[in-house]
Amino acid sequence: MGFRIRETMSGEHEFRNGKGPAGRHAFAFRVTWGPDRLREWLDPTSQRFLWQELEGETRIGGLCDWTPCQGTLELRYLGERRIRYSFDLQVDGTTYHFVGDKSDIRLWNLPTSHTTCHGTLTEVETGELVSVSVSTFKLRTLPAFLASARWA
Repeated sequence: MGFRIRETMSGEHEFRNGKGPAGRHAFAFRVTWGPDRLREWLDPTSQRFLWQELEGETRIGGLCDWTPCQGTLELRYLGERRIRYSFDLQVDGTTYHFVGDKSDIRLWNLPTSHTTCHGTLTEVETGELVSVSVSTFKLRTLPAFLASARWA
């Protein structure tokens, strides 16, 4: 038995290396994540410890508007003190890879470290950096986030 929950992060991004229009643009992702087997997910000896697949959609201003994405979410609390979102998306035949981190997670900074995600978007084929982003989990969306929880 596991669970699913839907999370929304939103903010801005800037293109790099001449990959898109200058300036800041809207950036957001809405993803559903959660483990299939809760016991395995909570077992520190398991390869799937605090790791789960995610799927959803992303909006990257100047590139795409609510395009499907798939990847993983890793809660790397022990040692690295970070949460990592990693997903791929396709736009006009090009595959992109996003990696976003909520970092420096400590008990005294949870309201900031659990809400701010710094990300990079690269082209999979070339490895070139396409954009950098900062997105946040808006606390006003917390009730919807909690209400989205479902047993799986």
